[in-house]
Parts: sequence; structure tokens; C-alpha cells
Amino acid sequence: MFLQHQKPMTTLLLATRNRHKVGEIRMILGPHFRYLTLDDFTGAPAVVEDATTFVGNATKKAWELANWITNKGLSGCGEVLEDVSVLADDSGLEVDALDGAPGVHSARFAALDTGMEGNSSDTANNSKLLRLMTGIPVSKRTARFRCVMALCPLIQAAGAGSERSWPPANNSPVTVFEGVCEGRILAQASGAGGFGYDPLFVPIGMDKSFAELGDEIKNQISHRANALRLLKSHLV
Repeated sequence: MFLQHQKPMTTLLLATRNRHKVGEIRMILGPHFRYLTLDDFTGAPAVVEDATTFVGNATKKAWELANWITNKGLSGCGEVLEDVSVLADDSGLEVDALDGAPGVHSARFAALDTGMEGNSSDTANNSKLLRLMTGIPVSKRTARFRCVMALCPLIQAAGAGSERSWPPANNSPVTVFEGVCEGRILAQASGAGGFGYDPLFVPIGMDKSFAELGDEIKNQISHRANALRLLKSHLV
């Protein structure tokens, strides 16, 4: 009797410490994968997301973290992992009346006014968006959430301590998956759930904001859900 070789479970190293994102990814992808996050790796570098597109930022983050982890090794995970990839995302809100802003600056939208480094609070970002949208009629408040997921297998480095800079000299091993959710911006925040701009965004076909819809519905229609469905089809 021949025993069929069982494919090892894919391990996804989620390139984030954002517990909201981690929760959404795990809920949407389900038990088909093993999950680790940046919290499992002491000293993981903060990748500078200086690209002008979501694709550029997500791809750079996936590549650089895969390279760093390859050189550091997977020690401390407690088990042998055979099929490992870094999964990085960049996502944000594009508002048509603001010429696509905040876009790639969604997480630090308010901080752009102060020159401070790092991300702004959700409250500050939402307040700025509401201020900029004052007086804009409902018909002109169209917007979308966009998410790009970048998947990069751990890179076989040439030797201990070797570094591979971005962008790679040869074809990049990174695969990208993009999801979009169209909707509109409310005149005031509504709902206490979700995170980020969720209290201000109502998806097409709905009369409630992401912050009101709850995780079960949001994780069926969101930009992240749409990108992750494509990823899941690619891997499973």
C-alpha cells in the first residue's frame, strides 16, 4: 500500500503587527494555513513604504521582509516549517472628490499636516477627511477601499548575512492580488466597530457603514476580502 505524500501546510508570515488586519486575514482565509506575524520575530525591520502605489509598497514590504527572515532564520517558531511565504499588504481609501486622496497616505493622513513621523490616530484621520469633505453633495462623495496583497516565498540567500536590496536585479518572485470595494463617504461617523475609516464608509448596495455591518458581512465584501479570495484560490 502506497502512502500519498501530503503537501506541507503553507505558513504565512503576516507582515504586520496590526491585530485588526491579522484578525481579518485569519477569519477570511480560514484554517488552511499556519499563521505567524511580525510579533514572532524580534527585531524585524520597519520597511519604509515610500512607493507611490499600493502595489509598490506591498511588493517592497514582502520582498524586504522575506529577505530579512531568510537571513535571520525561522528559529523560535517551535517546529519545522517547509512551505513559507511572507504576506504583506498595503491598503487605503481613495476619495474621488479629493483626487484619490488619502490613497497610499491613508494611515498617516492627518500627520501630513504636522510633519510628524508615523501613523496618525483613526480619530485624527477621520476628522481631517470629514473637514475636507464639508459641503460636498452625496452624488460627489464616491470613494473606494483598495487592498493589494503581496506574496513572497522566503528567498534562498546566497550565504549567511547576505543582503538583497530592493528592487531585485532579476524578476521579482512576488505575486500580487488586488481587491476593491466601491462606496461613498458619510457626512459624519456612524458605528463603533471596525477600524480606520470604517465609520465613514458605506459600501455600494448597503445602507450601513463598515463600522456598523459587523465582521461577518464586512469580511464577505471588503477590499481585503476580495484580494484574499484571489490569494486563496492561488494557494489552495
